[in-house]
Amino acid sequence: MNLIIGGAYQGKLDFAKAAYHYQSEDVFICSGSEIDFSAGCIDHVEEFVLACVKEGKNPITYFEDHRDDWRNSTLICQDIFCGVVPLGADMRAWRQNTGRLCQYLSKEAAHVSRIFCGLEQKLK
Repeated sequence: MNLIIGGAYQGKLDFAKAAYHYQSEDVFICSGSEIDFSAGCIDHVEEFVLACVKEGKNPITYFEDHRDDWRNSTLICQDIFCGVVPLGADMRAWRQNTGRLCQYLSKEAAHVSRIFCGLEQKLK
């Protein structure tokens, strides 16, 4: 599994498409608390986490339960765990759970890349 992280509008998806030869139809964009792991590339994992927080689900447990489904995937997550701490409890939980999920995924990943200004920084 490949994990790609980085801030908003830094070119994470463009990098994944170029580096791992994905086409637009190979990309699943998260918008709820379920992920279609049949796509090779899963984008906006942070939005999946937000949906889990709102529904009271544990995103790490979801990934543990579907481990065999994402082992060969590329996962892309926006970096929301830096900067000012949000005031709302849900937003703090979103940030905290996204950070914890990224820690879990980075341990499982073969490669971890941070994208900044379209440039790759290899972390693992």
